[in-house]
Amino acid sequence: MKSYYTALLDANVLYPAPMRDLFLQLTVTDLFHAKWRASIHSLWIEALLKREPHRHRLKLERTRNLMDQATRDSLVTGYESIIPSLSLPDPGDRHVLAAAIVGHCDVIVTQNLRDFPEEDLAPYSIETQHPDEFLLHHLSLAADIFCSAVRKVRARLNHPPLSGHEYLENLTQVGLTATASQLQQYIDSI
Repeated sequence: MKSYYTALLDANVLYPAPMRDLFLQLTVTDLFHAKWRASIHSLWIEALLKREPHRHRLKLERTRNLMDQATRDSLVTGYESIIPSLSLPDPGDRHVLAAAIVGHCDVIVTQNLRDFPEEDLAPYSIETQHPDEFLLHHLSLAADIFCSAVRKVRARLNHPPLSGHEYLENLTQVGLTATASQLQQYIDSI
């Protein structure tokens, strides 16, 4: 199942790690196509280092490189020239909208919905969705593919390994409460 539905992932979706891991696994299964910019990588890496200064920048940059290698055509470039023509409540967010436009995205997935008002995105046929809403929608569209992706993410978690219930608790802690709740019914499949 190859999807042409394209989502620009904001930095606050790529950090925290449990959210990033799930989104990336779903995109490599072609449930949707994820896009981001190099500066979005910089933002999530800086946010993580600020919150957890003991982390090593080189390891996070390796994660960034692996993300870019594992996904097809996800890095958006060539958007800079349209930034000045865009209007958003926070001018600092215009780069996200510019990347979404140039990347031919259907949706911007972000936890900061108020930063991307519908009336500012409508001319570009782009909407915004909270990561929880986005994942819940994709779970309802393809539960088998979604659950398979969750199994793969959980299989990589070795320090420590997590039970299905523990994994869903992690999703809840990072704000994916509706998705975690819905996944309870598939606990034996994840």
